[in-house]
Amino acid sequence: MLAIRLAREGSRKKPFYRVVLLEKSAARNGRSLEILGTYNPVPNPALIELNADRIAHWTARGAQVSATVAQLLRRQRERAAPAPAA
Repeated sequence: MLAIRLAREGSRKKPFYRVVLLEKSAARNGRSLEILGTYNPVPNPALIELNADRIAHWTARGAQVSATVAQLLRRQRERAAPAPAA
């Protein structure tokens, strides 16, 4: 079974994450099948770059999205949505 989840990169106290597709039983930083985006929590606001088209492609084929990646997708959609006119 495939999973879309985070793989930690970066150095100590400076985390940087890649959103990757890999086998569910693989190690956190194991060999990934595809890199689907990045997440940098250090700056304020955090930088989220996700390839939503590829994530949709893989979820349609049965890949499971982790809770954290699902939250990042929601946050990215909220930022991209235009603010309602008052």
